[in-house]
Amino acid sequence: MNTNKILTIDQLSAGFGQAEIVKKISMAISTHEIAALIGPSGCGKSTFLRCLNRLHEENSEAWVNGEVNLEGKNIYQEGIDPVHVRSQIGMVFQKPNPFPSMSIFENVAAGLTIRGIKKRAYVSQVVEKSLRQAALWDEVKDKLKSPGTSLSGGQQQRLCIARALAINPPVILMDEPTSALDPISTSKIEELLLQLKKEVTIVIVTHNMQQAARISDQTSFFLMGELIETNNTKQFFTNPDDIRSENYISGRFG
Repeated sequence: MNTNKILTIDQLSAGFGQAEIVKKISMAISTHEIAALIGPSGCGKSTFLRCLNRLHEENSEAWVNGEVNLEGKNIYQEGIDPVHVRSQIGMVFQKPNPFPSMSIFENVAAGLTIRGIKKRAYVSQVVEKSLRQAALWDEVKDKLKSPGTSLSGGQQQRLCIARALAINPPVILMDEPTSALDPISTSKIEELLLQLKKEVTIVIVTHNMQQAARISDQTSFFLMGELIETNNTKQFFTNPDDIRSENYISGRFG
């Protein structure tokens, strides 16, 4: 088991207005692993995920307490720029969201463009590398000027993964990245994630317990805003520590 922790979360609570959605969660995520977050709908998984790169606070009603430490540095510390945080902790959403007015090439290069990096040879190199990492290069190398939206759903999601990879973040968050995809595309994304964890740490929210069992190293079970259990995935699914985890796995609720 990898003991090198890249993300440590300490007493994290979050919500909107008077509502507390995430309740005093503490956990750690190891480098170069896939950490799965599971639990019934509405249990706080996605809110928690969005707290990990400060996307949660984009909502004017949102609030957060506690710490999220990336490689030992609290991302909520005063003076830390949320935009910088998001360049370190990328995000891939449930529904593929390529930028509609941009080509495949421009979609992948978007993060570099925002940073003012214009050297064409360097940008082209990064785009190719990212598309290769996302297992998409061979499918799109002859149509890089085509709109990102011209790709199939599964290809669009891999394009979004390439876009996240292009700025070389140590961590990528994924919010149910395969829930809108067919089984073949889902399988491709899962294979891709198993390859990518050699280079980045992945935190994935999934409603699919079989997916968590197939691809993750660590599984965390959320229930009504609380973290019930975090465990090695194999142990979690064969011999969980908490009876509520066992009841959820066996389909008694959720």
